[in-house]
Amino acid sequence: MKVILHDLGLQSHEQLLTKCDEALFADGKYAPCQGCFGCWTKHPAECFIKDKLQKACRVLGRADELIIITKNLYGAYSVPIKNVMDRTIGASTPLSTFRGWEMHHVLRYKKHRLMKVLVYGDITDKEKETFTYMVKRNALNDGYKKTEVLFFTSAEEAEAAL
Repeated sequence: MKVILHDLGLQSHEQLLTKCDEALFADGKYAPCQGCFGCWTKHPAECFIKDKLQKACRVLGRADELIIITKNLYGAYSVPIKNVMDRTIGASTPLSTFRGWEMHHVLRYKKHRLMKVLVYGDITDKEKETFTYMVKRNALNDGYKKTEVLFFTSAEEAEAAL
């Protein structure tokens, strides 16, 4: 299953839906993670907050290919994208295992093929380095076999690269 997580806007969202199995629009119209860990234990892979991200754990957890389109924010994801990612901690379990010679949480779903991040906006070389490192660490933690990070000057360029 191919999933696109983006912060591009509603008009772009409609177009992106034709290029994937599921698209999540990080518009910021949802609550941030409360850190209750209920999605780990009480109701696995489902957030207790009744908004559009309630089942985001399941959507991202089942993605074989995850494409994230995000504005650069000092070498990291935009705030709306980071909020969505925080709400998907339930895609793993509270149990631990070794992955890449490090301790990581056991995945609730199978391993994934590709995590591809398309970054747009002004970005320095140091921020590119930081972003690339962060994506590799996120991919390892979330069970992705391969990562790609591409940089663009505008959101339109990033969207066209799909």
